[in-house]
Amino acid sequence: MRWWTYQKERFPVVAHGLLIAVFSACAVSYSALLRDGVPRAPSFGVAFGVCFLFFLQLRIADEFKDAEEDARWRPYRPVPRGLITLRELGWGFAAAAVVQCGLAVAWEPGLLWVLGGGWAYLGGMSVEFFARKWLKARPVVYLLTHMGIMPLVDFFATACDWIPAGEKPGGLGPFLAASFCNGLVIELGRKLRQPAAEEEGVETYSRLWGMRWGVRAWWVSQGMTAIFAGWAAAKIGFAGPTWLALGSVGVLSYGVGWRFQNRSLNGSWIERVSALWTLVLYLVMGVVPWWLKVGVGR
Repeated sequence: MRWWTYQKERFPVVAHGLLIAVFSACAVSYSALLRDGVPRAPSFGVAFGVCFLFFLQLRIADEFKDAEEDARWRPYRPVPRGLITLRELGWGFAAAAVVQCGLAVAWEPGLLWVLGGGWAYLGGMSVEFFARKWLKARPVVYLLTHMGIMPLVDFFATACDWIPAGEKPGGLGPFLAASFCNGLVIELGRKLRQPAAEEEGVETYSRLWGMRWGVRAWWVSQGMTAIFAGWAAAKIGFAGPTWLALGSVGVLSYGVGWRFQNRSLNGSWIERVSALWTLVLYLVMGVVPWWLKVGVGR
């Protein structure tokens, strides 16, 4: 029951699982489309399992990293209020790593090298790259360095396809860049709040830059994501539908952002649209074009 409460508050399994499933399936599908090959079914399962646990580990790492601040400013969270201990979360992190290793080795041992790269970066993030005060004083650098984990996780998911196939496809760069920029969309989107919702000791981009510039940064990150996504989609002959789909969500984002600035909507709307944007992005960059290819092939 304690773990169930923890996941509801800090890592909703269903909501996160849906996005991660689309995220990982997109990476496998995109890799296969680039190399004009056919991914084997286990690629999807291994990519999802390892990526899901990677994002869980990110959450657990944050619990350790922010423990002191949470105890002071956010005593309502599970760890400071005693629902779950850091020791228990540490064992959970280790168990997740064991499962990740097992999945990687069972499918393709060569995946361990890619997995190790992701773990190394996660380790650096956990200790703020040994420059916590310096990074905290530079929020933009902090944001950019921490989003570096996104393309690494996505790269692992693509590797679940191309390492077993024995051929690394060219052209992954724009796809990974889109993943990086989309990480900014998610991170900015979850830290934009109305003044009445701001909490003492909680750093948000609406407090740091103001609501207007916070929303503009969110819009810019979406624009950059769309540019790289369109570039990536062009490599598989799917640029038009990608631009159309992201443009449609972009119109919604503009309207929601505008109303947020005018204090007509609260920050939860920004977060919801960020999730919708992410879902559409990974559907049109890999899942949908792969499904259409398979459907046409039949």
